Amino acid sequence: MVILMPDSFAPDLPGRLAPFGELTQDLGRLFEAEVIIVRSKTRVDKAMIDKAPKLKYVIRGGVGVDTIDMDYAKARNIAVDNTPEASSLAVAELAFALMIAMPCHIAEADATMKQGKWLKKDYERIELFGKTLGLVGIGRIAREVASRAKAFGMKVIAYDKYVASSDVAEMVSLERVLAESDFVSLHTPLTDETKGMINAARISTMKKGAHIINTCRGQVIVEEDVAEALKSGKLGGYAGDVFYAEPPEGSPLLTAPRAVLTPHLGASTAENLLRLGDCIVERMRTYTKK
Repeated sequence: MVILMPDSFAPDLPGRLAPFGELTQDLGRLFEAEVIIVRSKTRVDKAMIDKAPKLKYVIRGGVGVDTIDMDYAKARNIAVDNTPEASSLAVAELAFALMIAMPCHIAEADATMKQGKWLKKDYERIELFGKTLGLVGIGRIAREVASRAKAFGMKVIAYDKYVASSDVAEMVSLERVLAESDFVSLHTPLTDETKGMINAARISTMKKGAHIINTCRGQVIVEEDVAEALKSGKLGGYAGDVFYAEPPEGSPLLTAPRAVLTPHLGASTAENLLRLGDCIVERMRTYTKK
């Protein structure tokens, strides 16, 4: 069995996968592959699947499967798995770090200090204590964010179409999350329903000066609308780790004020890469026993 792994994982993973088959990172051998293991870089779309006649199994190391053509894979009887349990801690820590960075003006203050400026009077901080955090989605990552928010003395509310109650947050409507939250953290999969859900109309219902944190998918927001809300002062800040396109060349967020941006670092921890490896090895073990 040929296992194609074109994306980067922990250095020890190739050796751990060796007992299951011949591992290659060469996309030129796609036509031989029975298993493809990817992260967010490689899209397993119809064109790729059509070039892999022997393909039976795809593993996405990460939370979402929007980089995989699920309908076409199903039509071709190709099994698809992801590893949502691996990345929760890593992404939650980044989301919380971004939430701290915005009201503390860490990015701007660091940049101006290195320019030789001392702008102490220009930056008024906002404390997290006593503020309301609204979570859109209450899955594994959001639950980890909620636990950290409570440690900081924040009130936590959440909206999730598929969850009626939670032990880590008060479940409310999306309208209440947007209207009542000082910070809104997005943790929803990208679907036809969630694409562009944070747009001008919904931003208009938010508190003036509210902050948005997006570590799920870039297409969940309308970048142009968020950039305009930052320019007008309606939003107090936006922190994004994900974008329409990556790298986000030409994105209006790159020049928007009070935007803190990171290059899709959510799952990029040494610890998470090890957890991803554990999950992938377990899934391969299960697959080969069938």
